[in-house]
Amino acid sequence: MGLGDKIENTADKLTGEAKEKLGDATGDDEQKTEGKVDQTKADLKQAGENVKDAFKD
Repeated sequence: MGLGDKIENTADKLTGEAKEKLGDATGDDEQKTEGKVDQTKADLKQAGENVKDAFKD
C-alpha cells in the first residue's frame, strides 16, 4: 500500500470521527450517522489495501 493511500484512509477516518463528535455535540443525528459511515468506509478501504499487501509478498 502506498503512503498516499494510508494518509487518505487516515484522513477519511479522522474526518468521520470529527463529524460524528460534532453531530453528537449539536444533536444532529444525520451528521453523526454520516461520520460513522465515513469511518466505516475508511476502515473498509484500509482492509482492502491490507489484503492487496498480503498478496504482494
